[in-house]
Amino acid sequence: MSEAHGHSHGLVDRSIVRSRAGLRAVGWSLLVLLLTALAQVGVYVASGSVALLADLIHNVGDALTALPLAVAFLLRSARAERGAGYIVVAVIFFSACVAAFEAVDRLIDPQPVDHLLALALAGVVGFLGNEWAAAIRLRAGRRLESPALIADGYHARTDGLVSLAVVASAVVVALGLPAADPLIGLVIALVILRVTWQSWLTVRHG
Repeated sequence: MSEAHGHSHGLVDRSIVRSRAGLRAVGWSLLVLLLTALAQVGVYVASGSVALLADLIHNVGDALTALPLAVAFLLRSARAERGAGYIVVAVIFFSACVAAFEAVDRLIDPQPVDHLLALALAGVVGFLGNEWAAAIRLRAGRRLESPALIADGYHARTDGLVSLAVVASAVVVALGLPAADPLIGLVIALVILRVTWQSWLTVRHG
């Protein structure tokens, strides 16, 4: 009797534990990235910075990648999890295309960039938010051996570095070079494309 009651209540199916841990990591990172994007929206409207827009698009796209990952963990399926990884890669690629289009459009039709101090602060917020989300996803991805979470974690970490380019944009525009803003936006788009390729390799061989 003691043996039956001493151990059975402590047994939890490994797939359930994995599912709950995955959902928890995805949920927390989603919250962090959504708050980061919301903080940047107001600054973009005020500043009109294409570099910030590229970073904002990327942050929103990164947050949305949490949805297919959540579904995969709910299904507790390795195949669904790998499929979610491919969806993550597709979202990253789409965000790169949108960012590149906006940057080229602003190069053709230049617009003034305002509120440079707020712009620089928005870049710092983007860096901190993405680094936090990356830490959550990478830690959980390695513990759960999830290539999809690991790919998304590296994506978020690179996003954090990309956000620092927004700070550089604010500094360069303040020095009297407004064309630097869309150029930096274009560089950000190219960085996102590189992340797309790296994430594709991670998911494919994970």
